[in-house]
Amino acid sequence: MGRKLSSDKPLFLAILGLVFFGLVMIFSSSAITAIEKYQNPYYFLIKQVVWAILGFGVIGVLLYVPYAFFRKPAFVYSALGIALILLCLVLVMPAVNNTHRWIRWMGASLQPSEFAKFALMFYLAYQLDKKRGRIGDFKMTILPCLFMTGLFFVLIYLEPDYGAAVTMAFIAGIMLFLAGIPIRYLVGGAMAMMPFAAALLFRAGYRKERLLAFLHPEADPLGSGFQILQSLIAVGKGGILGGGLGESTQKLYYLPYAYTDFIYAVVGEELGLLGCLGVVSLFLLVFWRGMRASVRAPDFHGSLLAAGITSLIVCQGLINISVVLGLLPTKGIPLPFFSFGGSSLLTNMLGVGILLNISQHSA
Repeated sequence: MGRKLSSDKPLFLAILGLVFFGLVMIFSSSAITAIEKYQNPYYFLIKQVVWAILGFGVIGVLLYVPYAFFRKPAFVYSALGIALILLCLVLVMPAVNNTHRWIRWMGASLQPSEFAKFALMFYLAYQLDKKRGRIGDFKMTILPCLFMTGLFFVLIYLEPDYGAAVTMAFIAGIMLFLAGIPIRYLVGGAMAMMPFAAALLFRAGYRKERLLAFLHPEADPLGSGFQILQSLIAVGKGGILGGGLGESTQKLYYLPYAYTDFIYAVVGEELGLLGCLGVVSLFLLVFWRGMRASVRAPDFHGSLLAAGITSLIVCQGLINISVVLGLLPTKGIPLPFFSFGGSSLLTNMLGVGILLNISQHSA
């Protein structure tokens, strides 16, 4: 008789905490904007609640999907094909803020780059597991992985979404490293990409402005340095205990993207250092339980997939928090489970569903 499957309860509770904490902060940071634009203070909250319900539904379904399904070629290549089609389709969509990042249909929007990150992880885990005995073979193993990663990178960069492209390439590097790819290939690839990355960085004027604003935000306080300065003001005003839930003044049109990319700054202003540490603690719990699932996974494929999903969630959280605190240049990377945005929330919860499925089969 087989053992009874049991999911990782601490991991699920951490995600539950992040999602519900995020809903509270989305309402707090978006209500004024929602009243002005839509005459409904609950507009953004309702949309996010709908996505959260769908996300928990996805988790519930994935818990009952047979574990072997995620390593079947039909699943892997279907996910890969759908992601490639969506990444090509989004490039011909009408531009929003001079970018082609969203597919909009009947009032809903989808950001293909979010799904593409997971599709690439499915592919890499499948390939590296299938060719585990030839993990150092450049032609048979490394080249296909690098080619697919490069293809996704280019398509996402063309949107353009430089932050998402770099994040995806970084997670791919982590998976290749954990799989045992010879370090010389990873170091050589990183060095070869440096001139290309530098050219991409300085080719677009707005990226150069962001870098200069990161280094000297006070040099242009009403222009390129405005966003990061307002974010630091919000975090600084919060002190240890914060000014109280709903009492932020920076969200009143001082801090841009208060309910999306810079929602962590509102947490700092309203709930102070303790609230910020609470968010970080939940992400640390996700990292611990996710890596625990990776170490205890029943096979090499599950171990790589769990490590990739965990790294993606935590890496995005770390980048977002670092941007808010002025430790990294401004990037449009949302805080997972917290920032307003259906595509990000749904795909991250899809990843959590797979992570919980893997944890059920822990050795």
